[in-house]
Amino acid sequence: MKVISPHMHGYLDFLTVVIFLLAPTLLGLSQVPAILAYGLAAVHLTVTLASDSPFGVTKLIPFTIHGWIERLVGPLLIALPFIFGFANEEVATNFYIVMAVVVIVVGMLTNYQEEARHRSGNGKVSTQ
Repeated sequence: MKVISPHMHGYLDFLTVVIFLLAPTLLGLSQVPAILAYGLAAVHLTVTLASDSPFGVTKLIPFTIHGWIERLVGPLLIALPFIFGFANEEVATNFYIVMAVVVIVVGMLTNYQEEARHRSGNGKVSTQ
């Protein structure tokens, strides 16, 4: 069941950016996890503003592609502590795992097709 609308998803995207920006200070993340958090905040904001969604500014990325990006990012967040060698830092590892779960769950509950149906005006997903 897709209970999160594109509009609500936009709010959650901005909340995610804020969480990534605040986490290094609030959680006392070391250098590598902190740099990754700041980078992820920037990337997430860029994707949000470039998406064809209610809060998108440039509308370059179809909202369905936005969804696929998040489907890839979720599992990647779990892997980051192991890839970048901070898996022994419990707080940082737990932060990235929790964020991964949130991204995955929000992605599963978001109706990424709603914006396309709305834009086509007929309730059907536009293929153009």
